Amino acid sequence: MCGTAAALVNNSAMKKISILGATGSIGQQTLAVVRQHRDKFKITALAAQKNVAVLAAVVREFQPELVAIADEAEYQNLKSEIGIVKTEILVGESGVMEVAKYDADICVAAIVGIAGLAPTLAAIEQGRTVALANKEALVCAGPWMLHAVEKSGAKILPVDSEHNAIFQVLENHNRDQVKKIIITASGGPFREKLKAEIYNATPEQALKHPNWNMGEKITIDSATLMNKGLELMEAHYLFTMPPEQIEILIHPQSVIHSMVEYMDGSVLAQLGPPDMTVPISYCLGYPHRIATQIKSLNFAEIKSLSFESPDADRFPALGLTRAALTAGGAMPTIMNAANEIAVAAFLGRKIPFGRITEIIDVAMQQVENTRITTMADLFAADAAARRKAEEMI
Repeated sequence: MCGTAAALVNNSAMKKISILGATGSIGQQTLAVVRQHRDKFKITALAAQKNVAVLAAVVREFQPELVAIADEAEYQNLKSEIGIVKTEILVGESGVMEVAKYDADICVAAIVGIAGLAPTLAAIEQGRTVALANKEALVCAGPWMLHAVEKSGAKILPVDSEHNAIFQVLENHNRDQVKKIIITASGGPFREKLKAEIYNATPEQALKHPNWNMGEKITIDSATLMNKGLELMEAHYLFTMPPEQIEILIHPQSVIHSMVEYMDGSVLAQLGPPDMTVPISYCLGYPHRIATQIKSLNFAEIKSLSFESPDADRFPALGLTRAALTAGGAMPTIMNAANEIAVAAFLGRKIPFGRITEIIDVAMQQVENTRITTMADLFAADAAARRKAEEMI
């Protein structure tokens, strides 16, 4: 699905960019790339949840044609903050959906969690090129999204550094020659901690990622290694790769972002600094590369690159994700919903860190794994899993 794509626009034309989740980490880093290349990109539409101050500042700066704020109560505040800028303002979920459908060469899908599924799918159904930063959409509705891509002719460009790395390495090679995909993980802040220390870790400790600057939810997922499990599921759909041919490998330096081993024994890797500017720039510029201000890797300073297998006992999330993918049906949605609720509870200091995966495990055992034939089925399973997780909290 992520194969070589035709050039989206003429080299001399500006690409029109829309952003779902404009005030979040990926949204803000996308805007930073656009600032560096104002001759190449134009922001046409933006959507955010409720961060009025940041959204209004962005609207005043880039003056998009359309902006949506999901929290309807913030409409007047946003209108007041924007001032005289001639940008149409929409509100609520319907407004976010309009941004998703709005005319753009690239729609950056960066709304976190299951909330990003519907607008991401709407952009795909419009035939857009979607720079996908929302893991949960593919995890919960991978088959639906693949079907929509095939039907509409849309393209998905992966923003996650790991999938972006795989995409770059696979781009000019035949998939039937691939032996396996190797997704690297930093190991997070608890890579060297004992199980008991990990269980009782605080939000402050869990949010101290050793290498990456990311949003809160994805940083906690990185600490549990759930992030890698979600990425395994994404890779399965993005690259039509059987789960048994996808390996997770701990790489503390976060220099190699992922690797592909071919049937002849060759292993190709994509290397780069641990900065999301690189994959974001690659997606925005695709199929051409654009310059960034990122400092080049200094291999003499790096000196060594190390690898280790993840510890399934200390980090059970990886096993849970593989089990969910094997079970199929509603199970990936159940797992994801329980994780979203448990992570929010942990950040709210309602549960210890170790309870996150315990809650997910129980939800996967006790919530019925129904067959998913409609999107209503999917959201019903999501709601049931959330209720179960909240009961345990």
